[in-house]
Amino acid sequence: MRLRLNAAAVSRSRFALSPLAETLGSVIVLGKDAPAKPWLASWYGRHHADFLTSIDGDPFAIELIRLLATTKWIPRFVAIPPPGGMRTTLDEELAAVAAMPDACVRTELELSVANSRLGHDLNWLTGHSWGARTAELLRSAWQRYVSPEWSARRAVLERDITYRSGLLARDGWPSALRHMARHSAWIDSDAIQFGRQHAPDRIVGNDGMLFVPITHTSGSWLCEAPPDQHALVYPARGFAVEDREQADTALQNLMGHNRAAILRELQRPATTSELTTLFDLSLGTISGHLTVLRDAGLITSTRIGRRVVYSRTETGDLLITTNQD
Repeated sequence: MRLRLNAAAVSRSRFALSPLAETLGSVIVLGKDAPAKPWLASWYGRHHADFLTSIDGDPFAIELIRLLATTKWIPRFVAIPPPGGMRTTLDEELAAVAAMPDACVRTELELSVANSRLGHDLNWLTGHSWGARTAELLRSAWQRYVSPEWSARRAVLERDITYRSGLLARDGWPSALRHMARHSAWIDSDAIQFGRQHAPDRIVGNDGMLFVPITHTSGSWLCEAPPDQHALVYPARGFAVEDREQADTALQNLMGHNRAAILRELQRPATTSELTTLFDLSLGTISGHLTVLRDAGLITSTRIGRRVVYSRTETGDLLITTNQD
């Protein structure tokens, strides 16, 4: 499948956040028999049993989750381009899910069944108001498993956007899109290759594409809304290495635990506020550590729009590499 963009669409493409996509990714992970990636194992172990208990006795929820966890077609009544950009709220997204007519829900679920690796049927799809029931299920999952961690997750997402915005400013969208999703790439000058499925080209409207990072997933999916809105949901870069407890003792002894952890973390550029959230330290404390690291020549700062982004220098990279050997 290819997504075609004219010059206006390319110039207006941008990043966005989606609490709905973040929740959906988490639900898909919890619906599997085991986490797809090892870095999700701890979170999965803490919540999987509780999640199964929360949907026990609800055939609609059980079968919908089972289908979402095994299909290559995420149904479009939950795969919605975030309407508010970086300020999108869960309420406005779930309102759109709840308003979906039953006929649209059934059509999309039939496509999900056809693209599932397991045998499914839709005999469980009884009653009515399926969009509203799905919205209720996702809201409950948000409240239990996502909302308590949202500040930390959002910091990871914003870091990914900071990193890719830097690539975009320097080299354009082909560079920012590189390694964003496993089977996606910018091709020619006006098209994005998405996945390996054979399907007619999609025409992206003049408002451009949205690119939406999420944390708790190893896959990606396309969101569509009429007449020509599209968003690509993709795994946030670097989430697999968010465990900061493994900084080597020698490096900690050299510069202190927090400075060593910050230096290690800055293998991916970050702002002061992002580091404040990630380490649960005050803005003043983080700023002090950054000043010391910068004065030592281990990190550098670059202004991107209104944000000041910090990253390691070659000297900082060498110190980390030497300490690992």
